[in-house]
Formats: sequence, structure tokens, C-alpha cells
Amino acid sequence: MAESNTTRKYCSLRVVDVGSLPEKMLAPIEGYENMPLVTLEEAVQPLAGIVPKVKRNVKIVKQNCQQPKDGLTIDQSASIMLYTYESTPHEDSLYVKLNEILRSEQRQNLIPWFRYLRLILTALACLPSECCSVFRGIRNNSSTDYPEGKSFVWWGFSSCTSSVKVLENALFFGKTGKRTLFEIKSITAKDIRKHSFMPGEDELLLLPARKFQVKSCLNSGNELHIVQLIEVTPEYELLEPVPLPDPFNTLQRISQVRYQPTVATVKLKIKPSSGDSKENHEKVKFNLNTKSNGQS
Repeated sequence: MAESNTTRKYCSLRVVDVGSLPEKMLAPIEGYENMPLVTLEEAVQPLAGIVPKVKRNVKIVKQNCQQPKDGLTIDQSASIMLYTYESTPHEDSLYVKLNEILRSEQRQNLIPWFRYLRLILTALACLPSECCSVFRGIRNNSSTDYPEGKSFVWWGFSSCTSSVKVLENALFFGKTGKRTLFEIKSITAKDIRKHSFMPGEDELLLLPARKFQVKSCLNSGNELHIVQLIEVTPEYELLEPVPLPDPFNTLQRISQVRYQPTVATVKLKIKPSSGDSKENHEKVKFNLNTKSNGQS
């Protein structure tokens, strides 16, 4: 079935949501990792006055997450799907509101988002990171902000596509006019296609606070500038990682539980011998965990 204009439009809206670079280095994103894992309904409770109709949208996406893929829980998968959900108007979309806050130096404004961040980042941490080339773009000439050799951080979530054709066909990027295409060599991309509200979208997601270096910047003509980026490892954590259970350590702790023998006391009634008018009672202790010849 041919891809609809609506699907292409929705995909392009996130792929071209690049935002401007901050003038200074921002504080790391932290604090959310200390929040408990809760249901998606509980996670968005503090966002009711920030994201219009967010509670209704949770109900919508959860109806599409009853059989989540990749081993995610319903709430984990739904948290990703809620991120990809496009509201009308576009500015009311959760991802628009969230990325505005992530790109702001006012880190205290992130506090209402902590529970949702804990849930979606836990979900994304359960998906494998992919080393691949992805694309995103913006419909203006931003090449002067990305000179060759420059290192910078994209603080928001970054929606990308593995096919440049998605951008060529996109209603908000197109084939004419001033455009900047980012070709990104990523080492942490997450394939979220199985958890997108638009499953036909070719979308990979980069986590917030990813650091990049400009490899080259090319004016390809026809008002199209191509900026090649490589993802690099920052000197310190820009996004505090979510704590995940370690199955190996759990099994190791179980195996290190000390061996404690169980002792049972049995009371025996001994039949009196001839000439003995009294019954003799003795208590005998049995070690139920006694090992013999190396066998338990």
C-alpha cells in the first residue's frame, strides 16, 4: 500500500524538529533516574496542565499496545508511542513540549517530566543500540551553525530516518528551497518502528543529550547544504543513565546464599522390654541436608 501524505507529513514533522543550538553548555539531565517506575497514566499525571489532552492520548495509545514487541511492557511501549503521537495543532504534541524543555537551560522545568522520562528512557534502554547512518533535516540554511570540526550537543530527542527518500518526499523538507540535511553516523540509535503510532514510519530515535562532531559541511547546490555528523562519547554523562535490573547479578546473589542445614527433631516411642514397667522415650535429631559421598 502506498504511503499516505498524512503519514509522510507526521514523520517529517519530527524529523525536522531540530531546534537551535544553545549559546552555552547546559547542565546535564539528571534527577529523573531516582523516580520510581510507574504506569503511563501515573507518569503523565503532572503533565495534565502542560500537554493538552495528554490523559486522553494515553488511553488512545494504550489501546494499540496490548501486544508490545521487543519484550517491552505495555506501559513501556505506550510511552514511546505517546512520544510519536501527533496532536492537532502540532504545537500541542507531547514531543514538542518535551523537547522545548530539554533544550532549555531552566532544568527545574523538567521536574514535572521526571516520571515520564524515567519510563520512556527505561523502555528505550531495553531496545538495542544501533550503529548506523541516519538522516534528519531542517527547512532553512543552518550550515553556518555547523562548521567543520565543531562539537555540539543536541539536548532534545532526535527523530531520524534511515532513508533519505523520506525527507525528499516530506511535505516539510521537500526538494527545493533552503534546506539543511544532516547525515549522522550514530552509535546509539533506537529503532522504534514497532512502537510508533504510525507503524509505517521509518523512524529511529536518538536519545537526548547526544554529542556530535561535524565531519564535513557541503553546499550541494539547489540551496541544499549537507552536514555530515559523527556521534562521539562525551567526557562525562550528559544524560544520567536509568538504573536497570542486572539478571546476572541477581542470579549471582541467589547462588551465594549460604548453605544452612535443616535439622528435624523426631520423638520416638520405644516399646518397653520385659520387666520394664515404664515406657522409654528418646529424641533423635536428623540432619535432613546431610551429604554423603559427595551427594546431597
